[in-house]
Amino acid sequence: MSNFSSALWAEMLKMFRSKVPLFTAIGFSMAPLAGGLFMIILKDPEAAKSLGLITTKAQLLTGTADWPSFMGFMAQAVAAGSMILFSIITIWVFGREFSDHTVKELLALPTSREAIIAAKFIVLSIWSLVITLLIFGEGLIVGILVVIPGWSIDLLQTSLVDILGGAALTLPLMSFVALLASSGRGYMPAFGWTILTLFMANLSAILVWGDWFPWAIPGLFSGVAGPRTETLGTHSYILLLITSIIGIVATFWWWRSADQTR
Repeated sequence: MSNFSSALWAEMLKMFRSKVPLFTAIGFSMAPLAGGLFMIILKDPEAAKSLGLITTKAQLLTGTADWPSFMGFMAQAVAAGSMILFSIITIWVFGREFSDHTVKELLALPTSREAIIAAKFIVLSIWSLVITLLIFGEGLIVGILVVIPGWSIDLLQTSLVDILGGAALTLPLMSFVALLASSGRGYMPAFGWTILTLFMANLSAILVWGDWFPWAIPGLFSGVAGPRTETLGTHSYILLLITSIIGIVATFWWWRSADQTR
């Protein structure tokens, strides 16, 4: 247990001493700000047009300036953005040892490889969920400042489930990103995988079989293609769970058995 605690403490120190958490938080904060801008436009499209915020073509935007629309936008933005954001975090957590050429020194420590990887997964989870909560809080502030109608406690609870649920479903899929950042010994293979899965997720949703493709499930959960009860079934969550377990086991196996010679 002491080995695991040491590994977890080391990974936490790496995170706190890096500027990456700040940059990821700033990048993700664009979602509620964009949502707030859309609400301003929808409240008064003519005024927004006169200020140069939109063009005539942009007036094709549909929707109403209220809390349900704003929180729906937030849920979909988080579902889409978290796939990229969490991938960046995962790639940094698992790939930096290779880009910094510190992997041999890391594995020379009297700490098991399993403890090191478990610590990395825990830091990844904490980091990702904390940023998601911060963005949710920022969204509430933006919505209040924009002054839109339709607020209710029920909406707050539902939106929290939608946003945290989308993030929680995305996070297990990062196991394959971790595997590729490790086996690829750097950033590019894992980032390429992220782009591929995003493309395939969008394609599967368009073809109406996204409920069978794990990487499309977080977006469908957020309501991007309608109510989740109509787009997702029990098989969807089982597939996502199995996929994440395969990725986690494969990552542990690779670190346990691979020769780290550079």
